[in-house]
Amino acid sequence: MSGQFWLSEDQLVRIEPFFPLSHGVPRVDDRKVVSSIIHVIRNGLRWRDAPDVYGPHKTLYNRFIRWSRMGVFDQIFTKLSSAGGPPDRLMIDATHLKAHRTASSLLKGGMFPALLAAQRAG
Repeated sequence: MSGQFWLSEDQLVRIEPFFPLSHGVPRVDDRKVVSSIIHVIRNGLRWRDAPDVYGPHKTLYNRFIRWSRMGVFDQIFTKLSSAGGPPDRLMIDATHLKAHRTASSLLKGGMFPALLAAQRAG
């Protein structure tokens, strides 16, 4: 199990109240699926490259997409980030702030007319 991420029981208990109720067929183990989602995102993997110990990659992907659309992860992040109060320091890793090569042409194409008008006026 080395190299894999697993939520502890305490961590799972903290986020479990945000999980939607299961309707009909019982869900695959929440601890396994949420741990795998964290592992995939943290390591920048494709869903199909998730270790087999986490289960079928399609299950992981479907749960991530469904819960993301329902706002489950947003609620979890909001609750966990507000629990400790405001941070003393914020750090930004610039490797995650990449713009697509066509991003600079959005102004020229009229995507943001108010911003373009402000640039011309100033």
